[in-house]
Amino acid sequence: MEHFKQAAREPEADDVAVKATVASMLDDIRARGETAVAEYAETFDGRAGDFVLSDDKRQKLIASVPEAVKDDIRFAHDQVRRFAEAQRDSLHGFEIETAPGVKLGQRLVPVDCAGCYVPGGRYAHAASAIMSVTTAKVAGVPMVVASSPPRGDAIDPAVAFAMDLAGADRVLEMGGVHAIATMAFGLYGCRPSDILAGPGNAYVAEAKRLLFGEVGIDLFAGPTESAIIADDSADPMTIAVDLVSQAEHGPNSPVWLFTTSRAIAETVTRILPDVADDMPEPQVVHDAWRDFGEIIVCDSREETCAVSDRYAPEHLQVIAGDLDWWRDNLRCYGSLFLGEGSTVTHGDKCSGTNHILPTRRAARYTGGLNVQKFMKVLTYQQLDEAANLTFSAAGSRISRIEGMEGHARACDWRLRKYYPGQNWEFDVYEQKRYE
Repeated sequence: MEHFKQAAREPEADDVAVKATVASMLDDIRARGETAVAEYAETFDGRAGDFVLSDDKRQKLIASVPEAVKDDIRFAHDQVRRFAEAQRDSLHGFEIETAPGVKLGQRLVPVDCAGCYVPGGRYAHAASAIMSVTTAKVAGVPMVVASSPPRGDAIDPAVAFAMDLAGADRVLEMGGVHAIATMAFGLYGCRPSDILAGPGNAYVAEAKRLLFGEVGIDLFAGPTESAIIADDSADPMTIAVDLVSQAEHGPNSPVWLFTTSRAIAETVTRILPDVADDMPEPQVVHDAWRDFGEIIVCDSREETCAVSDRYAPEHLQVIAGDLDWWRDNLRCYGSLFLGEGSTVTHGDKCSGTNHILPTRRAARYTGGLNVQKFMKVLTYQQLDEAANLTFSAAGSRISRIEGMEGHARACDWRLRKYYPGQNWEFDVYEQKRYE
């Protein structure tokens, strides 16, 4: 293995200043509620007044969206909805009888309220509105609150249309930490959210992290990451174009190439700066590539697979032969894009899989946003009197092995009640004491 190009910088550790700022803001909003939110909104969003998008304003924003744009958003929504429905339908409740008189089962129950954050800083993320709100609605969440920072007097019209199409019940025109807090705490007439979902900047991500436990979150996310696996059959220009397309996210977005071909590594290194120069904001791409871009040349596809799994990239493209082998052997990634025809943009915008994905090696233990994130798997059990002869006896013995006498006595009581007169090993309860 050869580290053909190394990153100039290590990914930044948790920013202490960001943590302190976010913690202070959350404490302030807890204490002062909507008054604090209004002050932060005026400072960071540049507006005051009613932050809840009215029906009249929502319809005016939607009416301003060109029909061709609406058609594209409808297309993307349809793909995301259909995939989410297939995910939902692959899950099911069940009930089994594990022994005579013992019924065990599970139910799938959606959360009551989800808060979906839609970024709106450098870009208007209509696709993110589709990804989070649609998935929550398909999961059966009855109340979905969506929030996005305004651009001037209103949120982006295309974002408003996407939120509306996806089924958002309430829309907030605010961004940042104060938007996350508003959804979490149930301010401005919102129901407190049970889970918060959606990407955002470092402050949004930190707010979600600090609130985790008090509310659920979809996943921990950092700057967007993309990796490409390529063999000697890959087109270097396709690789360069796709790496540049993902570096567009920001100067701190890592892009990686894992390849078995040194010739591919050399060619991509040579042409990528020219591809970047042709971008509207070339310096963003150059900074990302210089500081965080890496190329690793591997000796075999097995080694390539191991390297990729160690990096656990958010997005992973495979431009190589035998795609089925890669699909079956790669294990750690947010979402996988197989073959030259599958670029990350498809998943980001319209193919149907979710683009809210794990970063910073979190793909080692979780996948991306899906319907199950908005659902609870609730288990239940029902044991009849006959089953207690076996299960209460076992439960009592195991409880005493652990030193948990109270647990044991709950089982003992049922044995004495259901099977009076039998000579049990224990003599804790005497019936007359409780009559």
